[in-house]
Amino acid sequence: MTMPLQTPVSFVDVLIIGAGPAGLMCGNALAVAGGIEVKIIDQRPSKISVGHADGLQPRTIEVLQSYGLAERLLYEGNHMYMCVRQETSTLNVPMFTTRVPDVSIPTARYPFKIALHQGAIEDAFLDSMAQHNLKVDRPVKPLAIELSRDQEELRSLSSYPIKVTLAHLDAATDADKLEVVYAKYVVGADGAHSWVRKAFGITMDGDQTNYVWGVVDMVPDTNFPDIRNKAAIHSMNGSLMIIPRESEKVRLYVQLSEKDIVDAATGRVSKSKSSPESILEVARKTLHPFHISPLSDIEWWTIYMIGQRVASKFSVEDRVFIAGDACHTHSPKAGQGMNASMNDTHNLAWKITQVLRGWADPAILRTYESERRKYAQDLIDFDKRFAALFSGKPRTSADQDGISHEEFFKAYRTAGGFTSGMNIHYSPSVIVNAKHQCCAETLVVGQRMLPQVFVRAADARPVEIHDLLPADTRFKILIFLGSMDEESRLLEISALADQLSSPTGFLRRYSTDGQASSSMFDLITIVAGRKENFNYLSVPLIFRPHWSKVLLDDTDVAGNKGGGGYKRFGISSESVTFVIVRPDGYIGMVAPADALGDVHEYFASFLLPCRLSSGF
Repeated sequence: MTMPLQTPVSFVDVLIIGAGPAGLMCGNALAVAGGIEVKIIDQRPSKISVGHADGLQPRTIEVLQSYGLAERLLYEGNHMYMCVRQETSTLNVPMFTTRVPDVSIPTARYPFKIALHQGAIEDAFLDSMAQHNLKVDRPVKPLAIELSRDQEELRSLSSYPIKVTLAHLDAATDADKLEVVYAKYVVGADGAHSWVRKAFGITMDGDQTNYVWGVVDMVPDTNFPDIRNKAAIHSMNGSLMIIPRESEKVRLYVQLSEKDIVDAATGRVSKSKSSPESILEVARKTLHPFHISPLSDIEWWTIYMIGQRVASKFSVEDRVFIAGDACHTHSPKAGQGMNASMNDTHNLAWKITQVLRGWADPAILRTYESERRKYAQDLIDFDKRFAALFSGKPRTSADQDGISHEEFFKAYRTAGGFTSGMNIHYSPSVIVNAKHQCCAETLVVGQRMLPQVFVRAADARPVEIHDLLPADTRFKILIFLGSMDEESRLLEISALADQLSSPTGFLRRYSTDGQASSSMFDLITIVAGRKENFNYLSVPLIFRPHWSKVLLDDTDVAGNKGGGGYKRFGISSESVTFVIVRPDGYIGMVAPADALGDVHEYFASFLLPCRLSSGF
């Protein structure tokens, strides 16, 4: 490749290739963190406005809330509370209609899913990024990428070991077309046909199924009574899923015949062999005796064949990472694609941030692949079972091998913890230590922090603990002090405060300004006490960095919210318990106060002593 003599050259901390959900989550997280030079590019000339992915799972809503983005999407999107399954007999007569909660996990803060087109979700990220002076450069295409082989350069935090040549597709002249970017890290979030993945020879392992589906977005005219519920219809004509969307729209997922859609020469689905009208005709046969037609023009449609694959690795030399569809593909039936993609980079961004700031050992970056690749493999295994279940024919007297009503819903309920994102469980690693799990039995180390309402000691205002755990790159240290009614407990708590105030303790050793609550740690204290008689000033100063950070495990003044947190979490009120919540909202460790040395060792395994001159 011949470079113009005046090819622009720039240096960035992180180059993100691809501005879909995974790329935008990453870009927004890094922009919000602050102090990081980020460049994000996308080959498309404009953002998408219709179609594509369309659902947010309960855990993803929690994650978006941690960035301050959920309220907007809760307002704009449709909330799906119920799931309906209907079976139709060979005579096209509905045999069974069953309605169950779409989210059956009792710990869900949001016991529903949001249906909203991908463009609206991306807009929330784009607007947030704009507030932090980050925008997507488009249309820009990567042409070449070179990763240094010099191990010293790869280990150096000050080096820019990745060279990427970019092409600006709308450049007025050839001289303006090319740009060279040197980056410390590259995140490839460039979709199922990832250029980054292919550039490094990373393979996608798995299978292509023979399940072919059509998708249609429209405002319907129908007499189907459950059109505003998530609905799965199984008949001898095939299967149909209905997703009620925003602004009266619905999305139809329609099972199609492979022989009519797949190009025999390429083995791929050919959109030229289908149309929205032909997809709707199949849908009508499946939905019969109910009718359905579009009230206006079809907004968007596509066809696809389900592929279930996982990349052989998610990173190269801890410098180049792939995320989202670039490293895992699966069916959209369980609503995991966009959700898994965003949670990939939610997991990655805080780790990159802490390494760039010199706070964490670069080895922490390896936990991205160990955590998210295992999840992706579990997702593919689940998706194989779920796609087969959803694509199968209903059981009848003539076909006992079909899927029974009971079998479908049993599998649906069993999978609820996985599909909702509530039960994602990261395995033990340097940032997941379950040694003292017994001191907080229901706060599972490696899983998300559970929601719970407490009341602020200073003003009795009820607060949801999740709202005190923003995705701001800090570790949240939840200190359950227990009861403070007895003198012996006050002495114990005072002695612990002295220990934690030591310059060699983890709070000060890894603090950028020598303070206990800092840009590395955020301390929140929870006391087993009553709002009517508790004085928050009785809590030692180190445990109350701000008046709003002392909470009580009590109900609000109306008696409707809060209370019972200690019991629910399996935490004793007769001793002190630490709950360490990672910056991504997952529990890294729980420990009793008499195991403070283990807490020190936990942080020492991946954090670096911070210099007081840090500007963060």
